[in-house]
Amino acid sequence: MHKPGSPLLSSTVLALPLLLPLPGCKDQAKESAAKASAHVASLDTLVQKDLGEIERGLPAGAIKLSALLANGAEPKQDVAGVRRALLKVRREVQDLDVAKSTFFALTDPTGVAIRNDLEEDVMAGQNLFSVFPALAKARDGFMTTVGVFPNAGAKNGPDEDWIAGAPVKRADGTTGAVFVTGWTYRYFARHLQESLKDQLVEAAKKAGEERKLPVCYVAVFDKTGVYTAPLTPQVDEKALVAEDLMARTAAGPAQGTLTITDRAFGWAAMRTPKLAPDTGVAVLRSEL
Repeated sequence: MHKPGSPLLSSTVLALPLLLPLPGCKDQAKESAAKASAHVASLDTLVQKDLGEIERGLPAGAIKLSALLANGAEPKQDVAGVRRALLKVRREVQDLDVAKSTFFALTDPTGVAIRNDLEEDVMAGQNLFSVFPALAKARDGFMTTVGVFPNAGAKNGPDEDWIAGAPVKRADGTTGAVFVTGWTYRYFARHLQESLKDQLVEAAKKAGEERKLPVCYVAVFDKTGVYTAPLTPQVDEKALVAEDLMARTAAGPAQGTLTITDRAFGWAAMRTPKLAPDTGVAVLRSEL
């Protein structure tokens, strides 16, 4: 399910938190927190865009996949054909073609996965309704939920899976299958972090300050934990965990300052309920 990625920050930048603080670091941290707050607001807009792609694209793709059910056909009898159809639908539905999903899959009406679009399918045969009970509602219409796939790799630490589903209808209007997609929180944090980095690079170029890029990390958080992008130093993730982002954002967006290995950081966080209830995005930033 996970997509491999490349380092978002050079080893030189990743080593920066080990430097000693400079005079005026307290004011710098406040500046970083203010800028992180603006970053979080920008990322919230991006989250809305990403979710909109799924909300529009998944039902549209489900309509196209109904061809797999024509004339009483059972998709599980042609697993290879299901994968071809999934790949084709992703190409043909623009919202799905640009979606941040790490997989697309088809289940039977009881939730048993028939095939996904990846070369190696570790999902086939799993009952996704058992793993994600709320996903059963996708038989009646588009819905989203959060949970954890069993036996999922954890090389970057614990993670959560965001899942969306939409019904695939037979000609008589009954649900003959469910079209499912999703991503992990750490993968989604990496996507947001890469987008933020692109913004920062563009701004630095316009200002002629390409060598003054700040250190920035992005995380998705909820009541189960804080999920930073892969390659984020553990000390930085632990620092965000210690801030208790759920409590700090209970009344709205929040920001603050902290010191990590003698370096001043500012952070900001806000809830993004459209992603999932009691879920949010945080940015940790430090100036050069």
